[in-house]
Formats: sequence, structure tokens, C-alpha cells
Amino acid sequence: MGALERISKFVGDTFAIWVLLFAVLAFSMPDSFAWLAKYTVPLLGIIMFGMGLTLSANDFKEVFRRPKDVLIGVIGQFLIMPLLAFGLAKGLGLPPEIAVGVILVGCCPGGTASNVMTYLAKGDVALSVAITSVTTVLAPIVTPFLILLFASEWIPVNAGSLFWSIVQIVIIPIILGFLAKTLFRKPAEVGAKALPLISVIAIIAIVCGVVASSQEKIATSGLQIFGVVIIHNVLGLMLGFLFGKMLGMDMAKRKAVSIEVGMQNSGLGVAIATAHFSPLSAVPSAIFSVWHNISGPIAATIFSRIKEEREKGEIESSLPSKNTTIEK
Repeated sequence: MGALERISKFVGDTFAIWVLLFAVLAFSMPDSFAWLAKYTVPLLGIIMFGMGLTLSANDFKEVFRRPKDVLIGVIGQFLIMPLLAFGLAKGLGLPPEIAVGVILVGCCPGGTASNVMTYLAKGDVALSVAITSVTTVLAPIVTPFLILLFASEWIPVNAGSLFWSIVQIVIIPIILGFLAKTLFRKPAEVGAKALPLISVIAIIAIVCGVVASSQEKIATSGLQIFGVVIIHNVLGLMLGFLFGKMLGMDMAKRKAVSIEVGMQNSGLGVAIATAHFSPLSAVPSAIFSVWHNISGPIAATIFSRIKEEREKGEIESSLPSKNTTIEK
């Protein structure tokens, strides 16, 4: 089990490389990977089941201990990214399928990778976990409403059908995972150690299926989609940070909100697009899956240095200057 845990950790730490590598392979050899597309929903269910295995009552204590901070993060998550997505879709005149895909990923809850990135950024991890948990629980109601509000201009949206899909894909697997952890604690703890490996394999399979099944359209629209995804993500990270600052949060909380806002549960976007819209609508979410695992570590590194530089500056400012004369 120790070897499996080490392999799991290594694969989790190098996640972005594996996703990028297999995405390129799927694009180059679509016939070898297209069959994976039909397993998108069960694969995401496995990931969500794994999230349930890691959840505990403590993850929701922050909601009651710091309701204001959690509320700021949740509002930021469900306000900034959907508005950005709608603005980009309208402003850039995106084709309907791509516009819907960008809006889909913008309306999704926070991704679990945001908690790891917040830790690396030396941010408020407890707040990050609480925001992720609350946005995920709210997703069946909020995400369909937002998709109906912003995407119906391009394509008919059935909010009720979306609600039931998210319950099946996200909520039920999480509840099952939580129950498994509660009822079978020891096996669940052992299984949780392999979660990074299982999650990476599942996400890679999801991305490969989408890329392979949409290879021709990606060849003609891929650069446009990739550019929109990068702009969407980077602006989300920046505006999330400024949103926290505007509302008086300290640095650690700002980092958590920034990363929560910028990093989406893009796997859910892929699943919704595959089930309710079109393969091309799933491509923005698939590319987001690749990109935010590149931008996340970069943002975490920048944020961690901000803290180090501030601490260094505070220490230096507390020392006597060279020109200071010590009176006897």
C-alpha cells in the first residue's frame, strides 16, 4: 500500500503533465480514444465518490464559524465566473456551441484541486474547503439556474433536467462516498490514499474522450477556445482576489477566494455538455481541465511568494536602519 500511495502522490503532483500528454495523444489518434466519451458521467461519479470519502462534518464547521467569509467565496464563485463567461461569449461573438461551453464551465462549482492549490499558496485552506463543499452542495440548484439565465440566448435549456443530472452525477456519489467513509472507516481511509491516482486517471479519460470525439472541430476552433479559456481563468483568479480585498479580507482569505473562483469543477461541465448539449460544448470544459492545472500551480507559487516577501519586508522594517544611532 505504501508503494501505491507513493505512485498516487507522484501522479497527483505531475497531473498537468499527464493530462496534457494524453490530450495530445487523443487529438493525434482520435479513433483510439473516442470510445471513452460514453463513460464521462460514470467517471465523474467516481471522482465525486472520492470527494465524498474525504468529506467530514468539520468541512462544514467553517460555514457556521465564519459565515461571512464563506458567503463571500460562494457569491464570488457563482457571480464572477458566469458573468465573465457571458461577457466573453458576447464580446468575442463566439459560435453558439462554444459560447454555451464557456458559460457551462463558468456556472460550475469550485473544483477540489482548489484546496490543494490554496495550501500551496499558503492561503486559508479551511475556508477553501468550506467554499468548495458549499458550492458543490448548491450546484444542483444554482448551476442550472445560471445556465438557464446566461446560455438560453444561444440554445434551449431544460433547467429541471440539468438539476436531476447534477444530483445524479455529483450529489448522490458524494453522499455514497460520505456514507462509505462513515460506515467502513478503515477501508475508506485506505482507499482514500489511492484517490489522487484514481482521480487523475478518471479526469484523463474524460479529457481524452472529449478531445477525441471533437478532434475535427478542435482542429478548426481549438486556438480560439484555448484563448477564451485562458482569459476566463486568469481574469477569474484576478477578480476573485480583488473581490476578497474589496470586502476587507486578509491575505490568506483573499488567496483562498481567488483560487476558488478561478478553478472550476470542469469535469461537471464536460458531463453536462455531453449529456444535454453537444460534444463541441464539452471542449471548453475539457481544455479548462488541462489549463487550470497549469495556471493553478503558477498562481499558488506567486501567492506563496507574496506572503514571503511581505514577511521579509515586515522583519526588515522592524530592524534598526544603518543610520540609526543607538543611544547609551
